[in-house]
Amino acid sequence: MGSAASAARGLTSAEVAERTEAGQTNAFVQDTSRSVWSIVRANVLTLFNAIILVCFVVLFAIGRWQDALFGFSAVANAIIGSVQEYRAKRALDRLAVMNAPHARVLRDAAEAEIDIAGVVLGDTIVLRAGDQIAADALVSGSRGLQVDESMLTGESDAVEKAPGDRVLSGSIVVGGEGSAEVDRVGADSFANSLSAQAKKFSLVASELRSSINRVLKWVAWFIGPVSLLVLNAQMMTQRGGWAGAVESGAWRDAAVATIASVVAMVPLGLVLMTSITFAVGAVKLARQQVLVQELAAVEGLARVDMICLDKTGTLTHGDIVFDEVHPLAEAPGWHGVLAWYGVQNDANATARSLAGRFTDIPRGEPTDRVPFSSARKWSAVTFDDRMWLLGGPEMVFPAQRSPSAQLQRLHSEAAQLAATGRRTLVLAVGTPTADETVPADTVPVALLTFRENIRPDAAETLTYFAAQGVGVRIISGDNPQTVAAIAREVGLDAPHGFDARKLPDDEGELLAILDEYVVFGRVSPEQKKRIVVALKASGYTVAMTGDGVNDALAIKEADIGVAMNSGAAATKAVARLVLLDGRFSHLPNVVAEGRQVIANIERVSMLFLTKTAYATFLAITFGILLMPFPFLPRQLSVTDGLTIGIPSFFLALMPNAQRYVPGFLRRSLSFAIPAGLTVTLGIAAFAKLAAGMGIPQAEIRTGSTLILTIIGLWILVVLSRPVTRFKGLVIGGMMVGLVLVYTIGLVRDFLQLVDITQPTAVLVLCTSLGSVALIEVVRYAHRRTSSRDAAVAKLHRVE
Repeated sequence: MGSAASAARGLTSAEVAERTEAGQTNAFVQDTSRSVWSIVRANVLTLFNAIILVCFVVLFAIGRWQDALFGFSAVANAIIGSVQEYRAKRALDRLAVMNAPHARVLRDAAEAEIDIAGVVLGDTIVLRAGDQIAADALVSGSRGLQVDESMLTGESDAVEKAPGDRVLSGSIVVGGEGSAEVDRVGADSFANSLSAQAKKFSLVASELRSSINRVLKWVAWFIGPVSLLVLNAQMMTQRGGWAGAVESGAWRDAAVATIASVVAMVPLGLVLMTSITFAVGAVKLARQQVLVQELAAVEGLARVDMICLDKTGTLTHGDIVFDEVHPLAEAPGWHGVLAWYGVQNDANATARSLAGRFTDIPRGEPTDRVPFSSARKWSAVTFDDRMWLLGGPEMVFPAQRSPSAQLQRLHSEAAQLAATGRRTLVLAVGTPTADETVPADTVPVALLTFRENIRPDAAETLTYFAAQGVGVRIISGDNPQTVAAIAREVGLDAPHGFDARKLPDDEGELLAILDEYVVFGRVSPEQKKRIVVALKASGYTVAMTGDGVNDALAIKEADIGVAMNSGAAATKAVARLVLLDGRFSHLPNVVAEGRQVIANIERVSMLFLTKTAYATFLAITFGILLMPFPFLPRQLSVTDGLTIGIPSFFLALMPNAQRYVPGFLRRSLSFAIPAGLTVTLGIAAFAKLAAGMGIPQAEIRTGSTLILTIIGLWILVVLSRPVTRFKGLVIGGMMVGLVLVYTIGLVRDFLQLVDITQPTAVLVLCTSLGSVALIEVVRYAHRRTSSRDAAVAKLHRVE
């Protein structure tokens, strides 16, 4: 590697070009989203597609291609699902590239900001607080450099780095500044050599996905035995039983009937609609400048019932404006110390705001300094054997049993200023110490106040959350009374803020305080994480928003982490969502989109699961009763399209503000199973009575198809309530489709539908009316159960 001199000037342009040509760059292809192959595989190479393919091939082999319509439908499902997810992937990848983090490097003796991929072996990277380290490197210079490696090593304490120490890619600079010479890049760096699981597209906990997978597993177990049961029944209903069916060729009809029952049991469209709804939700949010880093996070938004906010960057713009000096004691040179703080490279926004007021920088270099850290909440610099401290009043001067009159005045004045919503810092001076502790002889010199600009959309956004039943907790590193004053300005009921330094160790006591207070100040990064964990443990689904490095641990721990694009690279790296324009007002749209996704999928799932339920019950019933299966596959394909497939595309993407209530699968099945039994009862009764009256099998199939379509359309009606104009158009369109199917001769002939006689018409009418009445009863009972679940969930949240 290079010498100290070369590290000070960095690489030359020629050296960079040479190493880029040699492939010694930090470029690394990382799976930030699903690969094209994984999208195709998820939509094409599935167990149920394999079942559909086998059925499709069998029908073609026996010359019954007319009944293989479902195969084309499955192909269309796979194509649509793949295309929609790929479009979402491209949109999200483009945003990810546009908003990729950068690195600062020294090149040709000048500092430059470049893409992380452009870092080459031997580059000197410049490190400051808030940076995420781009590549593995050896420290070449350090001024109080502190690195948080918790995301890589699990060690939560910041690590001091001296020249010669190693820093790892992916770790975070939390204090001080320094430089380091890169010695491992790309795939060789520590972060990129982590397990593949940590680097690939991952999914948040998804009740929808896990519930649907559970249903698919149940169906997979049922299909084999049920298909054998149906096949036996169809063979036994042929003249001469199995032997006669094989000899006469009637086994082909039995095979077609069996395939009809098997195909009807597979809820292919449910998987498709879930994928499409996730993808469309992500793309819609992307258009609103919200980057969804994991598609299933769209669903997670619906489940959020507690949102934790860092004040800076969410309630306020984050730009700090110096307000006023409140002198406490005489101490020569303090103006120059404040001017020095305002121009440092590692100065935060608060310190930088001093530069406009204080300009007389001391001529000499400081003899020592203690960098600011989130845990300590103060920094220090030594000039002329005097140690100047700048930090929170209660952090530099903790509460004492018998404080001096000077400290009493300090704390009283600081509390009064904080209560007005102004941020307060104290400048103090003392004798330098050998370690990073406050000198015993420290005295306060001046109180400094700062103002923050409140976001104009903050109050409206918080009002939305209150109306939607989403709890809010403000957790900030600032003075609790200052934060409480700002919270009151935006409409929160926060008479007082709680000082996080007094948080109890006992989890039960912590939960009681979290229930009592809305605002928490002086919260350390570890405490932010602990608060999120405690809220999750009490049953809340927690979203955490923030922009600072000190928010990263809590954002990573939350169910849904939301970062501001203006925030630290490390914070954005662990967030599920990134607000690209930093507008807090996007959060209501984010939550609303998530609720729309889960509410619509729940409604659509009841359609698909009802079909799976009645298909399974019909197969079992007709198998046990040894009756001919009353449908051809082509008839079921048309029925499914009119009552489920086509309308579900519209229903899944419609606006829906329904609150999330846990128990998606139980609620869906509590409707689907009784509704499936109702359909089975009606069609089995019709087929049994019609057969007893000597009605031909072709007419029984026609009547069964008509009954199934009527009941299916009525199920669509009850699940679409309240029926809006748009829903009415969709339902009306499906009813017109039903009429066209039965009136257009070419379609009728293809579907083998025949004219029905008067006895059959009466049976169809009576069966349909009876089934529709039972469906209304099922829906009434289901709505009462769902309302009770919602009330119980609300009661649990209150408790």
